[in-house]
Amino acid sequence: MAERELKIKLAVSERQFREIKYYFSLLHPESIVSGLKFAYNRQKAQDGGYLILGRKSFVKKETSMLTRDQARWRLANWKSMIMTYRNKGYSYPTISRIKKDIKFIAKLSNKK
Repeated sequence: MAERELKIKLAVSERQFREIKYYFSLLHPESIVSGLKFAYNRQKAQDGGYLILGRKSFVKKETSMLTRDQARWRLANWKSMIMTYRNKGYSYPTISRIKKDIKFIAKLSNKK
């Protein structure tokens, strides 16, 4: 493949400039292009307001404010909770992690 020169003007700090230069010197062109594509898609999703949160955030959102009674109720009605979580679009591994946290909350609260 022929080597080509690329000139880009960016408004960056000195530290950012050195970091960009460092990464461009080490990475293969395929890695740079795929990284830029990923960053572009993420920025587009962020700007559009539809960036999907990570699994940990889903679990935290579902379990952070649960009381002992709520945790017990969810465990007692787990089949309906699975349907609810699936309708929200959660994967089975995410639902499993939610259940693990709910069990922990129910156990922790029993000891008090």
